[in-house]
Amino acid sequence: MHEPGTLGLVSDTTASELAGVLTPEGFKLLNTLWRDGEYQSVKTLKLAESLRADGYEASVVNAVLTQLKLRTQAEAKFGPFVDQMIFTDAGLQQATSLQVAAHHARRFARAGVDEVVDLGSGLGADALAIAGIDIPVIAVEIDETTAAATTINLMPFPHARVQVADATQWVEDNPADAEIVRGFWLDPARRKTLSHGTVRIFEPEAFSPPLSFVEDLADAGHALGVKLGPALAHDVIPETAEAQWISLHGSVVEAVLWFNMTQRSDVRRAALVINAGGAAELTASTDFGGSPEVPVTGIEGATGYLYEPDGAVIRAGLITDLMVEHFMDGDATDAAAGRQLDEHIAYFCSDTYVETPFATGYRIVEVLPYKIKTLRSYIKNHHVTRLDIKKRGVDVSPEELRRTLMQGHKTNKPNAGAHLTLVLTRIGDARYAIVVEPI
Repeated sequence: MHEPGTLGLVSDTTASELAGVLTPEGFKLLNTLWRDGEYQSVKTLKLAESLRADGYEASVVNAVLTQLKLRTQAEAKFGPFVDQMIFTDAGLQQATSLQVAAHHARRFARAGVDEVVDLGSGLGADALAIAGIDIPVIAVEIDETTAAATTINLMPFPHARVQVADATQWVEDNPADAEIVRGFWLDPARRKTLSHGTVRIFEPEAFSPPLSFVEDLADAGHALGVKLGPALAHDVIPETAEAQWISLHGSVVEAVLWFNMTQRSDVRRAALVINAGGAAELTASTDFGGSPEVPVTGIEGATGYLYEPDGAVIRAGLITDLMVEHFMDGDATDAAAGRQLDEHIAYFCSDTYVETPFATGYRIVEVLPYKIKTLRSYIKNHHVTRLDIKKRGVDVSPEELRRTLMQGHKTNKPNAGAHLTLVLTRIGDARYAIVVEPI
């Protein structure tokens, strides 16, 4: 694994900047420097001067150094595949991690499609994963610079090809062949470029292509998947789709809508959690708002163990489904096994500890009122030198609160004192600070 180096060139990758590394000379230099890894220990300016002294054109040097920086950033998403890939800044930011793309690809494999068209392919992460399981793929990308990078990235796969075109126009110009079962994968653009940068778009009809275009493809009967932002509102999700939220190493990275042959007949909403231990999924056949009811106890129930569900579970509306299935053995009335403190807050508790990939557990030590004077006194009396703060339903900045609470209690030896974790939450109209120990 390459560690981040000292490279800090250019912001957005333009066609002219990418051109230098698309030459045989530039691509060879890139791969040589990347394999050697020597660029990491050399200042950017010094390395650039050295390469220019060796006779390389400035355009080649700038392109190669930019790609070294981007490859370093891309390793978290692409792993060893970066060794033969090139990137653009914007494309890398939007690219799907290969760990997640592999799950997308398996959906199309189970659907039995003959080919997949990746509309708006970006750098080709999903196309790469699909081609990697021997499904022919057409990567359609409107931006020529990005498409040039994608062509390089898909070179190892003879059954993958790149076409520069608008997604909606491509579908219009390439009607379905009755002899071919075609699937579609879409990752609509959800950002708008302004003079001061880019801003996120939340209105589905403002996506490019819009959600209505996706629904038209679904109505035509195609095997279809569309990647959307994790904040996707439940009320815009078509009734004909399966909605799946995906969490990667603790962060919710996307929501995917699956249609027709790619969706599961018994699943309406799902949370897929991927971490170092593998992947686990929680599903429900009921529509949004159809989760089971569980006991709600108020602050009196804050005993035993407290759990914070994974973000994908929360986004999919599966908190009480998780409680009933993994904590209550199907008995939605067993408060000792599982209970919410407030029906509007994601935290829940149980008397005994249950290990699950879908939630992080803590042992409850003490419940305190959320009062600055009380918390400062508690921190002083317990000789706290390290303080972690988690919160839900409380409008406060954990960083600012930490500074306030720790004022006058700092030490040059932070490991010498106690390590405290506070969970701030609202229960009804009252606010509390629950002292917990991570498990």
